[in-house]
Amino acid sequence: MTPQEMWAADEASRALGMELVEVAEGHAVVRMTVRPDMVNGHGVAHGGLVAALADSAFALACNSRGVATVAAGFDVAFLEPAYEGDALVATAEERVLRGRSGIYDVTVRRGDTVIAELRGRSRALR
Repeated sequence: MTPQEMWAADEASRALGMELVEVAEGHAVVRMTVRPDMVNGHGVAHGGLVAALADSAFALACNSRGVATVAAGFDVAFLEPAYEGDALVATAEERVLRGRSGIYDVTVRRGDTVIAELRGRSRALR
């Protein structure tokens, strides 16, 4: 399955209003605007939704070669808050690919401001 086919079948990302910007081998960019229903009780973007944006970019990057690959885990660091109306862009880059395992870094930005960093670990399915 191509990453574009995988994206077309991704109802979760679509429900969150995510948009695929670009995908290439080991690389993906996904955009999402923070909606009113995405902010928490503090008036900032819910961390789980920021992580979902980063995870979607991660998924596209690790599936960019057409090999079915899943997340083995990830860690995310939230560095700045995001707010309603913010256009967030997640850029995923492959760092290491060895056999069936990979490591990917994803940076989520609002303009030039880094909102979050995710490090993902992938595993290709047999």
